[in-house]
Amino acid sequence: MARQCEVCGKKVQMGNRVETRGKAKYLGGVGTKITGITRRKFVPNLQKVHVTLPNGENRTMRVCTACIRSGAVRKRVRVKPFELSDPKAQR
Repeated sequence: MARQCEVCGKKVQMGNRVETRGKAKYLGGVGTKITGITRRKFVPNLQKVHVTLPNGENRTMRVCTACIRSGAVRKRVRVKPFELSDPKAQR
């Protein structure tokens, strides 16, 4: 499962790199021309993330940034956040 998101399945896609040359008509030129089309890869932005699974297990996964931002995965909590003590108990 190389270069593929383990959550959404996003993977490498093929496309074209289009090279143009010339001056645009609205700038006074004769128009832009396509001078070359070559194949290229669109690679997803994958990150290795420590994730807490729904069953409570912690695991390292390769996840795309879109899944991280959307909240599709829950990052592992390394240190339990501090808790404020009850203010009535201090008095």
